[in-house]
Amino acid sequence: MSPDPLEVELEDADLLDEVELTTTLIAAANQSDGPLAPAEIDRLLGLG
Repeated sequence: MSPDPLEVELEDADLLDEVELTTTLIAAANQSDGPLAPAEIDRLLGLG
C-alpha cells in the first residue's frame, strides 16, 4: 500500500518556535514604555 500524498504532518516545530519567539517579543514590547533595547531583545530571544 502506498502512502497517501494528502496525509501530511500539520505541525511544524520550527514554525511553532518562531511563533513563540514573536509572541514573546510582542508581549514584551506591549508592556514596555518605549522601544526595547537590543540587549533586551537578545535576552528574550535566548541569545548570549
